Amino acid sequence: MAFLTVAEVAGVMRVSKMTVYRMVHSGELPAVRVGRSFRVPAKAVREYLSAAYVESQ
Repeated sequence: MAFLTVAEVAGVMRVSKMTVYRMVHSGELPAVRVGRSFRVPAKAVREYLSAAYVESQ
């Protein structure tokens, strides 16, 4: 299982780190706490992005 840091998730999603922290704290994005930092499963990021995908016409 691969994990991404908050900074890596922010880069993949093209949002700020604060947005990722908000998503983690609200439960919108699952994460594991490692010491004082969070790690987000790469699979969870892929699933979130595929669910949020909107088909353009």
